[in-house]
Amino acid sequence: MDRMLTFSVLVAVMLLSACQDKTPEATRQLQAVSQQLVPMNAELAARYQRSCRSCHTIAATGAPLTGDVVAWTPRMERGMPAMIDSVINGAGGMPPLGMCMDCSEEQFEALIRFMAGGQ
Repeated sequence: MDRMLTFSVLVAVMLLSACQDKTPEATRQLQAVSQQLVPMNAELAARYQRSCRSCHTIAATGAPLTGDVVAWTPRMERGMPAMIDSVINGAGGMPPLGMCMDCSEEQFEALIRFMAGGQ
């Protein structure tokens, strides 16, 4: 995905999530947009595809959707060490290591930042 398309999709997610509208249609739209997002780094994209994508692009899982800045903001406010701890130990329905048994802490951080709306 080229940078302009990635930027456009991220803007769309931010606009949709900023509305705080959690109607079924708004949720479907956020989910559809989240399913288009992929990290620009090829190695990170491969890890995301096999580990994170299955939950963070499906609203019914309860996981914050990739790119949904409103959902990720309170989590990110806890700080990156707490976020990484949640990934390593599991949180809510997320299994320990978030299904990425070979990810380093640096890779977890990059994946979290990507899903939270940054690259």
